Amino acid sequence: MSNIVRTVALCCGVLYGALPAAMAEESNPVQVSSGITYEFLARWDVDRLNQILTAEMPKFSGFDVKYTPARNAVKLYRVTYNSVVPEKGNKPIVASGLLAIPDTDGKSFPIVSYQHGTVYGRQEVPSFADQSPETQAMIAQFAGQGYMVIGADYFGMGISTEPEGYLVKGSHQQACVDMITSTNSVLEQMKISSDRLFLAGWSQGGYVTMACLEKLESAGVKVNAAATASAPLDLFALMNGFFNFPRKNDAEWLNSIVILTAFSFENYYGLPGLARSVLNDDVYEVARKAYVREPFDAATIPSDLHKLVRAEYFDTQFFAASAYGRLMLTNTAYRWVVKSPVRNYYGEADEAITVGVGKIAMSYQQAMGAGNPTVEAVSTGQTTHRGTFATAVPEWKAWFDEK
Repeated sequence: MSNIVRTVALCCGVLYGALPAAMAEESNPVQVSSGITYEFLARWDVDRLNQILTAEMPKFSGFDVKYTPARNAVKLYRVTYNSVVPEKGNKPIVASGLLAIPDTDGKSFPIVSYQHGTVYGRQEVPSFADQSPETQAMIAQFAGQGYMVIGADYFGMGISTEPEGYLVKGSHQQACVDMITSTNSVLEQMKISSDRLFLAGWSQGGYVTMACLEKLESAGVKVNAAATASAPLDLFALMNGFFNFPRKNDAEWLNSIVILTAFSFENYYGLPGLARSVLNDDVYEVARKAYVREPFDAATIPSDLHKLVRAEYFDTQFFAASAYGRLMLTNTAYRWVVKSPVRNYYGEADEAITVGVGKIAMSYQQAMGAGNPTVEAVSTGQTTHRGTFATAVPEWKAWFDEK
């Protein structure tokens, strides 16, 4: 049995006992094993959880979606764990993530591993839930109804001191899987068990969800179901759309995707000068500041991609042959024979993810002979990027409940 299979199986195994009261309220870091600690952050009561669902999510998403009310309070913990960066020869790294546990007398809960979307602040991530509206929604809808919610902060985010590894597939997989396996150690010490594992993610997190699923399935780990919303599963198709086949409703903030990928690929794949080769000279420095989170004037970063990106990248053949384009082409997150039940939710008015990209995993799986039926693309109607997430969350919950 591989290490991944063994540790993740334990995470979903049977561990009996009750959570000691003193441990549950521990506010200082608790050492679990070498390289793994956790600390109590906060307790969110039912009123706060329902406030998130009824008031804060509509404000965040611009959509008034009906959620099932929370039934129980939730305790939040930050898990800190050792990991490695695959793209850098397994360089050691310290990473962080969220563990949210229902505050009930229960001893066993299903787990949802939530992968977060693109954010611009290093602490707008799951283990800093006060700064992450999407994580708040997951806590309120899932942990408020008896699920444990976990979520990696990704490398370069949360407490990590690395540069951000944005849409760097191997590192995303490592962060997600190691968060799951580290959670096992915490739950074992807490004497809590789980018999079901689910994956979910929005936007960048939808990509990470499918990449994590691929890694887990390759190790023989059972995933009961995985769901995404607005997932950029084919980066090459997505970026070609931005450069060469733009839509009238394309978001102005697509410039951030170009900046974050250009610098992340340069840093993680060891390609000095890659970002400078992609970005125009007059915007390079402000783009670099945006990537490393130094102070900068956002108004100086053009939303017109022709003013941001060098002209040659708008030639499809040049883009495909470039180091940047080749990395986009290889970093897909759907090109394997998927075994687990998957639903990819997409919005028909999404300003970032096209309908074609939203349906691409299902199309690929169905192209195999008579068709692999495990992946289903589900429309949320005329929803924006945030609206697709807001609409999908309660549908994820209803579907997971059936599993």
